[in-house]
Amino acid sequence: MDKQPWIILSAGDNVAVATSAIAEGSTVAGVEARQKIEPGHKVAIADIPLGSAVVKYGQAIGRTTAEVKAGDHVHSHNLHFENDRLAVTANSAPEEATAEDKARTFMGYRRADGRAATRNYIGIIASVNCSTTVCRAIADEANRSILPHYDGIDGFVPIVHDQGCGMSSTGDGMNVLHRTLAGYTRHVNFGGVLMIGLGCEVNQLTLYGQSGAGASKRHFNIQDAGGSRRAVERAMGVLREIAADVGKEKRVPISIGEIIIGLQCGGSDGFSGITANPALGVAADLLAAAGGTAILSETSEIYGAEHLLRSRAVSDEVARKLDEKIAWWEDYVALHGASLDNNPSPGNKRGGLTTILEKSLGAVAKGGRSPLTAVYGYAERVTAPGLVFMDTPGYDPVSATGQVAGGANIIAFTTGRGSCFGCRPAPSLKLSSNSALYASMEEDMDIDCGTIATGDATISGKGREIFDLIVDTASGKKTKSEIFGYGDNEFVPWHLGATL
Repeated sequence: MDKQPWIILSAGDNVAVATSAIAEGSTVAGVEARQKIEPGHKVAIADIPLGSAVVKYGQAIGRTTAEVKAGDHVHSHNLHFENDRLAVTANSAPEEATAEDKARTFMGYRRADGRAATRNYIGIIASVNCSTTVCRAIADEANRSILPHYDGIDGFVPIVHDQGCGMSSTGDGMNVLHRTLAGYTRHVNFGGVLMIGLGCEVNQLTLYGQSGAGASKRHFNIQDAGGSRRAVERAMGVLREIAADVGKEKRVPISIGEIIIGLQCGGSDGFSGITANPALGVAADLLAAAGGTAILSETSEIYGAEHLLRSRAVSDEVARKLDEKIAWWEDYVALHGASLDNNPSPGNKRGGLTTILEKSLGAVAKGGRSPLTAVYGYAERVTAPGLVFMDTPGYDPVSATGQVAGGANIIAFTTGRGSCFGCRPAPSLKLSSNSALYASMEEDMDIDCGTIATGDATISGKGREIFDLIVDTASGKKTKSEIFGYGDNEFVPWHLGATL
């Protein structure tokens, strides 16, 4: 493969992005560079008249403030973003899936209710911060004394947090916490669940229903058990009963249309939007074409590009829901004296980013180019196939927690700086945006997407590599974060409402 120091991110783009320095006079996509182009910066590959749209990622990122000739450097001196959202200028088709892609299967667990799991864990879930220490002690003891007897169980996972009391029993805070915990109690990757409360908290166990003896979902309060030590002892008896059932589960072939993947990015760099994110977008398109589900989130980080998602909505109702989420965030941050409309920082601009839309498009790229089929609130149960959007903050652990509560059975996480993350019970894949990061943190990164920038891989080719790894991971291949042991401390429900 011939290496070239530039990349065109989508059909219909009128700029290329330098992946390494381009000398004046060099040829870029058939045109001669009229100035030196620094890495991460844009060069016009066609004449762009004054006032015309500059197109990157197949979308308008701003309008020219001067006539731009093919080969010109395109940046703040000749490009600006209008206050109003620009009309969509191009909507490239999603990555084309073959009949073989759509017919693929993975080796997963078929639950009694018909859902498909990628892992077979047993969850120890705290209803309140007061029971977190006991939950950890229960999980530790179960992993030591019970797990060795069951090869078919992936482990006992403590799901603990700092909420559940000192809060109102009604309102947004309790509603979000309850929805999140309920999502984890029913998560398909938990073959069984034991929920532990203290007994006097606001978030009572009775809110989560009752389970009969011998069922795979059980709960009790520490106060009723006679204290912390006795609670651990009681839990061992309960968990042995649950493990006897869960340990019998076997992997069977299941259509990849039952994979639900949460899309995340964090610790981004100047290459995230041109390597890892669009490559993940290709994988998301392939999964969606096969009937699977890809969850795009982080509302505060798609701001400025939301109208481009809106244009792909399958109905007016889906578009309206997305508009409502954006409006809520505008009010929410204004209430706290902040703003979502952050222009790229000086560092962003030095790296080649010119407008807020360009910056947001880098985050949106990981959702691919498929139609937007549904919009969900935080931690709401996801049922629609295809590309969907879930309203979450941009803070990665909170966002991923909402996606898993909604049903994601795998997480794919892009990073340019080296974010370390796991999200049990859902396995988490880490995708590095640059090869230097992959080389320095190879034991944490599952795929090196930096080879796109060096010309050793294409976005489409790397996307298919990610797609293959998603299928392998769903079938039981351990991710780097699973091997290290991440996932017990990354459960972070969105904290809304007053602390009382």
